[in-house]
Amino acid sequence: MPVNPELQGRTLPPTEPYLVGREKVREFARAVFATNPINLDPEAARAAGYADVVAPPTFPIVVQERTLAQLLAEPDAGIDFSRVVHGDQRFSYTRPVVAGDLLTATLTVSSVKTLGAHSIVVAESVIVDAEGAHVVTAVSQLVVRGED
Repeated sequence: MPVNPELQGRTLPPTEPYLVGREKVREFARAVFATNPINLDPEAARAAGYADVVAPPTFPIVVQERTLAQLLAEPDAGIDFSRVVHGDQRFSYTRPVVAGDLLTATLTVSSVKTLGAHSIVVAESVIVDAEGAHVVTAVSQLVVRGED
């Protein structure tokens, strides 16, 4: 089943809010070998002007994953997860993610392109804080391999 081209332009409902925890930020920082003290030490983060530890730049993938799960679950999407390869990832920030943030994400399918038997789906997740202010936009490019 090919990817449904009518996904292009579709916006999914916002995710449940995600509370960014200090230990989750620290665990992620260690996993990506982040060495900046503001990613691990609340005192260093406060000295730099933040309320708590600052998440590494790729941390929003944790929040975006929830929107991508929504997309994959769309009954008419035609996306077989076993055939998906992550092609690209980008983040555009208004401000850093900090422990204590309550984040909500909304995904819009920016484009669906067909290249031979394969499809490329670009999904843009806008992530906002509890006040509705933009924090970061995460853009994923998913390559859906066609039948062999």
